Amino acid sequence: MEYTTLGDTGLEVSRFCLGCMNFGSDREWMIGNRERSEEIIDRAIELGINFLDTANVYSHGESENIVGDAIEKHDREELVVATKVYGEMGEGPNKQGLSRKHILDQIEGSLERLGTDYVDLYQIHRWDETTPVEETLDALDHLVETGKVRYIGASTMASWQFTKALYESDVNDYARFTCMQPQYNLVDRQEEENVLPVCADQGVGVIPWSPLGGGFLTGKYSRDDDPEEGRAATDEHTRNRFTEENWAVLDEVEALAEEKGVTPAQVSLAWLLHRDVVDAPIVGPRSLDHLEENVAALDVALTDEEVERLEAPKDPVWSRAIADT
Repeated sequence: MEYTTLGDTGLEVSRFCLGCMNFGSDREWMIGNRERSEEIIDRAIELGINFLDTANVYSHGESENIVGDAIEKHDREELVVATKVYGEMGEGPNKQGLSRKHILDQIEGSLERLGTDYVDLYQIHRWDETTPVEETLDALDHLVETGKVRYIGASTMASWQFTKALYESDVNDYARFTCMQPQYNLVDRQEEENVLPVCADQGVGVIPWSPLGGGFLTGKYSRDDDPEEGRAATDEHTRNRFTEENWAVLDEVEALAEEKGVTPAQVSLAWLLHRDVVDAPIVGPRSLDHLEENVAALDVALTDEEVERLEAPKDPVWSRAIADT
């Protein structure tokens, strides 16, 4: 395993982050088996992955419970455990968003489910248009000051929103966002025209979610497919990737994978690892084989010409369209 520091911090993280959204039973494409989920976490740690990402809303806390049970038998100080806050966690008022009350309530629930005294990285899952950002940042700063959170991060927002948050942190001496979690992969490159330049300029780490485009970049789909099972059967965003421009990208991915004797997934992940702005793509394997395939992408080298070849079919354009994660 290779390691890097997260953005401008001294926090050492593995070049892959284990995404834990699959660990639960909320949707049919999730693993739904606690023992199998823990096996994947154990194997990931054995392979050197020390960075795990979950959220309170993933299967309504079930994912955090599974992660908590799995990490109990490992050295907590070696692990970087990340979770998120924003989404709805029940019915009634104050059950979602980024108010001070919701943040302080939810960190307690996350810590209990994770079985830990602190979270290494606490991320706002989305921008909250109904709560002043100063209130959100003050609450997060309080968690850092009290030791319940080591670092804070953000996910999926417009660059002006992220820039505003960084500015308010600097002006008010609040803890600063140390990383951003955008949707970013070879067919979803809109963030190159949005938040990634801010991250590069401000020394903010980048941990992309959906690095394989919801499975599109693994080559599991073809132009003639009308998926009746798996994520594409129920996820409109995955099906919306079925465009001629994206198929052209996949053609290059598959051709290059065949030339190198590796898989399309490994080529797609290797491209992300070659992006200077990217610290640790978040992989979400549903099996041990998929996990080991993903990690082996560390050994896939790409020349500048090969990177250009993969990028050539598509010009990044900023779009506000996002998917739930």
